[in-house]
Amino acid sequence: MGYGEALKRQRELNGISQNKLAKLTGISQQMISHWEANKGVPGVDFCEILADFYEISIDELIGRKVIKKITENKD
Repeated sequence: MGYGEALKRQRELNGISQNKLAKLTGISQQMISHWEANKGVPGVDFCEILADFYEISIDELIGRKVIKKITENKD
């Protein structure tokens, strides 16, 4: 899943339109549309705004699956 698809999926999971998201976050609807169409990637500052709005991590926002690396203690 690409960034745009992940951003759109999160918005749709929360049941809001691009216009409403724009009004609630202060990010322009045009930018949201641009990102969701995979025509650009939001900067970290915008990802932070969106992740905070959805109350999720930035990893979750962009569709990244986090796999914890398990290391063994070798003494």
